[in-house]
Amino acid sequence: MNASVHRSGYVAIVGRPNVGKSTLLNRLVGTNVSITSRRPQTTRHRITGIVSEPDVQLVLVDTPGFQTAHGGALNKLMNRVVTDSMEGVDAVLFVVESGRFGADDRKMLSLLPQEIPVVLVINKIDRTKDKSRLLPFIARVSTAFDFAQVVPVSAAKGTQVGRLLDAVKPYLPEGPAQYGEDEVTDRPERFLAAELLREKLFRLLGEELPYAATVVVEKFETETGLRRIHAAIVVDKPNHKAMVIGKGGAKLKDIATQARVDMEKLFGGKVFLEVWVKVKGGWADSLKALKNLGYE
Repeated sequence: MNASVHRSGYVAIVGRPNVGKSTLLNRLVGTNVSITSRRPQTTRHRITGIVSEPDVQLVLVDTPGFQTAHGGALNKLMNRVVTDSMEGVDAVLFVVESGRFGADDRKMLSLLPQEIPVVLVINKIDRTKDKSRLLPFIARVSTAFDFAQVVPVSAAKGTQVGRLLDAVKPYLPEGPAQYGEDEVTDRPERFLAAELLREKLFRLLGEELPYAATVVVEKFETETGLRRIHAAIVVDKPNHKAMVIGKGGAKLKDIATQARVDMEKLFGGKVFLEVWVKVKGGWADSLKALKNLGYE
């Protein structure tokens, strides 16, 4: 590729839940703009990460894992985010987990665009102890779709992520950068604050807390060197509220403290964070409630 030519374009990252799409986005961008946890479907929104180099700017679109097992308004909304995010992009990264390619992955194949390049990204290769199994696995998955390229990576370790970046560059159109070289996402700080708090909620409560929990930032004020953030954790049932608060408020304090630390790192300044818990029954099954809670 001619080094004097600048390229700029959009690339969607898609795949089933829990294949490491958000970890891959964060690794490519070089900072955490998309939240991660071991729970499937941690990502619920369209998250954009921006990678800027002298000869190229990639606008990466992270998406929720495409859900085939469960219905409900929230899952239907997230599936729509996945399909909508593949419209108007210049390339797609289809992420699968090394050694695993099942019906849920195949379901995604039917949604992949035929008219633009799709790069198969085989993630978590660090977990495949016997590397001799990789080539047969790559061959098997490659027969399922006409992929433009295949790149095995470990997003967690950073293995071959640079090679993946180089593989995508030629598919982007020639053109100037659309964002400043210091920008890493187009999402506002208010949104990022809510996502960081939701990440800590899932990380600290693990499998204990049911899926129906979200975060709403009700007030976000910026002063000189300080951000004042007031946020509500919204749960489905009263016993979920007690679970989040914990004995003597200890669990909620831990969640808020860890979220505040990450916010200060990301925003580059002091944060005053106040968090409380609300009960709103059935919110995840109501399109009206989802809209009121900020879901697109």
